[in-house]
Amino acid sequence: MNGTIPAIILAGGRASRLGGGDKCLRVLGGRPLLAHVIDAIAPQASPLILNANGDALRFAAFNLPVVADDLPDQPGPLAGILAGLDWVAAQRPGTECALSVPADCPFLPPDLVVRLADVRARHDAEIALAESDGRLHPVIGLWSVALRSDLRRALTVDGLRKVERFCDRRRSIRVNFGTVGGDPFFNINTDADLVAAERRLASVGPAAAGVSS
Repeated sequence: MNGTIPAIILAGGRASRLGGGDKCLRVLGGRPLLAHVIDAIAPQASPLILNANGDALRFAAFNLPVVADDLPDQPGPLAGILAGLDWVAAQRPGTECALSVPADCPFLPPDLVVRLADVRARHDAEIALAESDGRLHPVIGLWSVALRSDLRRALTVDGLRKVERFCDRRRSIRVNFGTVGGDPFFNINTDADLVAAERRLASVGPAAAGVSS
């Protein structure tokens, strides 16, 4: 699978519940959250693209292309997905689809891409979204690059902001992942979440912290 599907890591959020700044640079297990996400996704997808706004130099150590939103006022993750899809279309012509994941999910499963791609293909879907125990994770998904123009129109003309609402307009499907051993899509929103992630990482070790059903 490596080398066939690009991944857009979404790091454009404002992290208001963590006091602002770059959530993905907060430290978990002695390393930035972003490093854990890269470790989980790099074996599954290539290239990796970081969607972030502001000075790209603060991410220089990760050696990733940094793509900012090209829409004003940071309208949310849909704008980040659009920026990533535009980059893929320009830099990797002919690529059919791209993965999106948030930069604050350190335990992403090792079979994320292959399972999303399999279900998307079998059901002829444009978008395959991850869920765990019935809970949808709308920014974790596999997106058709051909959706770019419709996505831009939804954002700029219709004023759409919610990922789920855009997906409801398209051929989308959900792919359920198990939570035995912990939710693979656990994300860091608060200091309490960071403490819980530290406990999980310490209890199982980095190699086993991700969950696959």
